[in-house]
Amino acid sequence: MLDELAQLRYISVTNVVVNKVGKPLTYDVFSNAWQALFQRFENTLKNGNFPGAYRNDFGMIFTDATDGRKLVRLVRRMSAVNFIPNQAWTGGGSRNIPILRVIEDPHSKDSKDSYFIQACDVSAYFLTQHFRPNGYIRRASAQHYLARLRPVLNLRASGTNPLGIVVL
Repeated sequence: MLDELAQLRYISVTNVVVNKVGKPLTYDVFSNAWQALFQRFENTLKNGNFPGAYRNDFGMIFTDATDGRKLVRLVRRMSAVNFIPNQAWTGGGSRNIPILRVIEDPHSKDSKDSYFIQACDVSAYFLTQHFRPNGYIRRASAQHYLARLRPVLNLRASGTNPLGIVVL
């Protein structure tokens, strides 16, 4: 499946991982991960970094069945207030850069009803196995299968990770 996805040059896969080690118990993993993903989606649209896209394109978000209300509130808040930290070399602080390219609230759908979301689930599974391979994946030497998606990975999402994985 990963090899088939890698041939679809009109898709782009952005991955966000939250490393919970060292995070306070109050750290909202759900909101922070989705916020990072929405921000990368906005940046990719704004800069025309999707295959076949043009600078300043617009997009919609489709998710697996999850806490849809929370995602809608998050996108709506980010469209008004979205503080982005400045680089340390600029003196720190932050600036408000609302997301403008997401044209509709996120839509959720059960993956059993969508091949596209099932494909995302497969990608997410191998993202997890990349960091924490289970016994079967280790025995099959498949912990690096995520790299098979390299042709369609959004490598610009992270400036430090060779697979473009955003690690929070």
